[in-house]
Amino acid sequence: MDFKNTTTLDSNLLRETFESAVAGWPTDPLVVRVRWSRGADFSGTCVYATHRLYINLGRQLQYPYRMDTHCARGRKAWGRYYKPSSFLELCDGYQVCLFIFVHEYYHWLVKKARRNTSQKESMCDRFAARVLIEDYGCVLRDKHGRPLPRREWYTKDLDAFVAAAGRQPATVTRPPLRRAAREVITENGSGQLLLF
Repeated sequence: MDFKNTTTLDSNLLRETFESAVAGWPTDPLVVRVRWSRGADFSGTCVYATHRLYINLGRQLQYPYRMDTHCARGRKAWGRYYKPSSFLELCDGYQVCLFIFVHEYYHWLVKKARRNTSQKESMCDRFAARVLIEDYGCVLRDKHGRPLPRREWYTKDLDAFVAAAGRQPATVTRPPLRRAAREVITENGSGQLLLF
């Protein structure tokens, strides 16, 4: 993975976090660029032709940050389908960047596996949410703040869907940023950890 970070986040820690999240999956010839957003809270882009992933982080974000997702299973009401709201609460810029990276990385895996790339936003959000939930203790919640059971959002085997991309057995590694989303480090210099 060709990685470059131009934000104030620690580049080594950010790269380790990304690599841990996709351990076993291919990362060559990926080019990953993390940079400041020009105004939006965040954004991400996957450029298939050049194997580039852009992760853009807003300087103005306040943490914990509520990341709206398209993870919840679609519902039908009044003869129409809709996606119920769901969100993750992320504790810092590292987790926001991780979510964006894994989301865009799944787009890339779908293409690499020679699958149809259209209408995959929910699958990409679920793949990213799974990493934050399983490795970092985040909780996916509905619009009322209630935890969403896994059966309500993890509706398809996402790994099997992109198996043709070529996953290898990964050595078990502990995620470098193992911090629950509800923990926030204060900036008063005392080094205290506040739990909500």
